[in-house]
Amino acid sequence: MRQNGAVEHRSGSGVEGDAAGPGVRVAARGAGPVGSGPGAPRTAGPAPGAASRTAGPAPGRAGRTTSRAAWAALLVVWVVWGSTFVAIRVGVESIPPLAMASVRYLIAGALLLPVARMTGGPALRAADRPGVRQWLGMSVVGTMLLAFGNGAACYAEQTLPAGFTALLIATVPFWMVLADRVINRRAVGWLGWLALVVGAAGVAILARPHGSGEALPSLVVLGGSLSWGTGSVLAGRLPAPARPLLGSSMEMLTGGAVLAGLAAATGELSRFDPGQVSGRSWLALAYLIVPGSLLAMTCYVIALRRLPTAAVSTYAYVNPVVAVSLGALLLGEHLTPVTLLGGGVVLISVALLLSRRPG
Repeated sequence: MRQNGAVEHRSGSGVEGDAAGPGVRVAARGAGPVGSGPGAPRTAGPAPGAASRTAGPAPGRAGRTTSRAAWAALLVVWVVWGSTFVAIRVGVESIPPLAMASVRYLIAGALLLPVARMTGGPALRAADRPGVRQWLGMSVVGTMLLAFGNGAACYAEQTLPAGFTALLIATVPFWMVLADRVINRRAVGWLGWLALVVGAAGVAILARPHGSGEALPSLVVLGGSLSWGTGSVLAGRLPAPARPLLGSSMEMLTGGAVLAGLAAATGELSRFDPGQVSGRSWLALAYLIVPGSLLAMTCYVIALRRLPTAAVSTYAYVNPVVAVSLGALLLGEHLTPVTLLGGGVVLISVALLLSRRPG
C-alpha cells in the first residue's frame, strides 16, 4: 500500500499477498518505493525495482487482448492473495507457523530465482546483476515484510479466524502512510488524516477482544502489519535489482531464511514431525507456494505494468473481503456483527487513502 493514498507494490524490492502480497514491496507514490510483499514505498518516484509500465494498451485487437489479460491477472491477485489467509489457517492446523512460512518462501524463492534471472533483454540481464548491496537491501525488506509481517499472520492464525486476520492486516496502508510521514517527511493532507482517524476507529473495534486468548494474537498481527508498512517505506531507500521478479525472489529467499532461524530459536523445528502433518495441511502449503506465491506474484507484476496503479491497488481492500467470504464458506467461520462493522470501517478508510491521488 502506498503512500499518498495509492498503494504501489514493487517487487524488486513485495505479497505477500497475505498481507500485501507475497514477497512484494510497496512503493509509496510520489515518494519512493515498497511487496506480498509483498518492497515498500519510497518517496520520490518508482523504486529501482519497480516494474515499468506501458503507457497504455496497444490499439486494435491486440490492445484489447492485452487489456483483458491484465484484468484477468488482477482478478487472480484479488482471489488468490485473498485465499492465502484461508490456506494459512488450514496449514497451521498441523504445521508449526514459522516453519511453514519458512518452507513456503524458501521453496518459492528458489523456484522463482532462476526464472527471474532470465527475464529482460540481454543488455538488462548483463547490467542487472545483484551484488552484496542488493542482497542486503532485499534481506531487510524480506525480513520486515515476510519474516515479521507474514510470519506474524501465520502465528496468529493458530487461534484467529482467517477473515478476522485479513481485516487486521488491511491496516497496512495506515502504517505505510505514518511511516512515510516519519521517515520521508511526506505530507499526509487532510483527507489522509481523516482516513487514518477512521481507520483507527475501525482498528479499535476490531482489536477489542471478543473471546479468551484473542488479545495477544490480534496485537501480533497489528505488529506484523506495522513491520510490513514500515519495511515497505524503507524499501524505497534500499538498493534493489531493476527487475521486479528478481527482487521478489531475493526477498523470499532471505525472508524464508530468517523465518527458518526464528523457527529454530522458538523450538518449532525440533517439534516439527512431517509424519504428523495432515494431508490438508500439506495441500495448503503447496497452494501457498505455487498459486499463492509464484502465480499471484507473476500476475501482480503483469497487472502493475498494464493497468493504472489505482486499479491494481484495489487488492488492498478486495483481499480481506475474499478472505472473509472464503473463511465463512470453506471453514465455517462466523464473524460477529461488531467485527464486520470494524472491518467495514477499516476498508472504508483504506479506500479513502487510496483515493487521495490518482494512480
